[in-house]
Amino acid sequence: YSTHHGQGYSRFETTAFGIFSELQQFVSVDQPVKISRLILENRSKVTRNLTITNYVEWVLGFSRSAMAPTLVTEFDQSAQAVFAHNPRNSEHGKKIAFSAVVQKLTAFTCDRTEFMGRNSNLSDPVGLLQNKSFSGNVGGGLDPCAALQTQIKIKPGEKIEVAFVLGQTADRESARELLNLLRTQNLESEFARVKQQWQILLGKLQVETPDRSFDIVINKWYLYQTIVCRLWARAAFYQAGGAYGFRDQLQDVMAVTMTAPQMAREQILRAASRQFIEGDVQHWWHPPLGRGVRTHFSDDLLWLPYVVSNYLRVTKDFSILDEQISFISGPLLPPEVEDSYYIPAVSEQRASLFEHCARALNLSLKTGEHGLPLMGCGDWNDGMNHVGQGGKGESVWLAWFLISNLKNFAAIAALRDDQTLQQSWINHSEFLKNSIEQNAWDGAWYRRAYYDDGTPLGSITSDECQIDSLAQTWSVISESGQPERTKMAMQAVFERLVKSEDEMILLFTQPFNHTKMDPGYIKGYLPGVRENGGQYTHAASWVVIAAALMGDGQKAFDLFSFLNPIHHSKTVAGANRYRIEPYVLAGDVYSEGVNKGRGGWSWYTGASGWMYRAGVENILGFQISGNEVSIKPCVPPSWKEFKIQYRHGSSTYIFEIKVNDPVIAAAKKWALVDDGKTHDIEIVFD
Repeated sequence: YSTHHGQGYSRFETTAFGIFSELQQFVSVDQPVKISRLILENRSKVTRNLTITNYVEWVLGFSRSAMAPTLVTEFDQSAQAVFAHNPRNSEHGKKIAFSAVVQKLTAFTCDRTEFMGRNSNLSDPVGLLQNKSFSGNVGGGLDPCAALQTQIKIKPGEKIEVAFVLGQTADRESARELLNLLRTQNLESEFARVKQQWQILLGKLQVETPDRSFDIVINKWYLYQTIVCRLWARAAFYQAGGAYGFRDQLQDVMAVTMTAPQMAREQILRAASRQFIEGDVQHWWHPPLGRGVRTHFSDDLLWLPYVVSNYLRVTKDFSILDEQISFISGPLLPPEVEDSYYIPAVSEQRASLFEHCARALNLSLKTGEHGLPLMGCGDWNDGMNHVGQGGKGESVWLAWFLISNLKNFAAIAALRDDQTLQQSWINHSEFLKNSIEQNAWDGAWYRRAYYDDGTPLGSITSDECQIDSLAQTWSVISESGQPERTKMAMQAVFERLVKSEDEMILLFTQPFNHTKMDPGYIKGYLPGVRENGGQYTHAASWVVIAAALMGDGQKAFDLFSFLNPIHHSKTVAGANRYRIEPYVLAGDVYSEGVNKGRGGWSWYTGASGWMYRAGVENILGFQISGNEVSIKPCVPPSWKEFKIQYRHGSSTYIFEIKVNDPVIAAAKKWALVDDGKTHDIEIVFD
């Protein structure tokens, strides 16, 4: 078998018994349908009679086994398709899912037992081995599926295409109309539209550097992963929820702000609409009803002003601050309750996006005994949900993050001539900086947090989790750490958390295992798995960014390469150890025991967006601000030149950057003009 994965499609090829087959699968650009094109070529010397079967197991909900008893199938004569719906699904129960063959349908069944057989499986289905036609069983009470068959005769040397479609529409009539349309369309042109769509989305910014693997993930895979999985599907193999996470998709859209600013704008406004009147937000929610959870997470609400600041820097679209957005309302969450799951009401109270951001900031100003922000039930690391559950625990990382937000929005308040807010936020950011330096410095790095009882976490005195990368990297990213201490803290990260021999960057060390302290459910993970002392790639991307911000191009690139999935599959041994896709970023990599080096939670990770930004904005140093580009590379000394092609409106800019001196003091800027021309520009750093 030969398998090919590209942007928007997958293709599988094989030759068996003289028949070459190519299965091409993609989703329509503007219709809710998955298309499977099977191209067959008879390479034998005799005419062959073939039966082709397409098999679907219906779910139409959160779990096949749970939803199957109330799922109903039917056969629609006019559409020549199997329809399915599940009235028990409160939000989507009236929608009609369909499975159909574009060519002539020969036989079908919606009874999984008939197709599979008792005590059998997909490797040996009874329905394909018996010499009889499917029964055509449909209705409720079955173990539901859709097995569709068509028969063809194919001559020697002949090629034949058979196509199957799978989709869902609002009702039966819409399904019939869509199927009729698909049967008249040229599916090759549909596939061409898919490729064109991704060329437009990904082709806006393309790079050419001395490292081919760097180019592949930056030009194609990281941004593709972010858009298709994180922003559109919001689901993958490890997590199939479909919910929006307040902090999650906000972080994701920062990666598309340069190339698809409208996508970022829409998500910012969508997220703001999930903020409660009091200023806190839903941790996650499901469209269309907005069913979700209210929590005491301390960082969620702050991602709104953080991402808005980034959006303003890139687009200069300050009109977004005046957009009027509703709040949501619902029962307040008592301090002793960790979360509450319900559908909130949409409040009649509305406010500008600026006010939404201001409420988030002002709600986050309360501090604890050490002058640091309260941890709540988690502060980005969801697994540390017991560190501050008593209402007294404090977060050092959150202090750095809040400082970044306060500085950014103090400048925005100044532009809006709101001196009261401006001064309040400046004062509090200074207070937090002093608190960190006085109460969070551990001697060689910054502590991670304080438990409710005042015990430090992420300290040399801790029996486990002695150093956590977050408090170190954000002392750099926030541009607020004391320079000498920041340098020491990052050196500790490089020495204790970067495992060069394994090409891994750990979140912290040592993993939680035997400690008597209760950090939360993170301790339930095996040592070295996911957040519990493994490589949690989201946080590892911040190590890359911090290294670049400190001006170490070789270090930043080496760390970037450690995370690059291509490098984990260069050899058979490496691929067998890594065991997940070599073209998308892993959410985590196990760091201990027999599974050391094994990747996990692929596709659905916020790390892909951060890694894209790390490569483009921090290593290549390419940033957009309105109609101006700024370039300040932080590349390895061996990189003497590289190219960046950027499409600005109808114009194309090709920047050829030459780096004669790796010590780059200042960025070089260039005005962008939308004049429909191609501009070749050489920029030299001496």
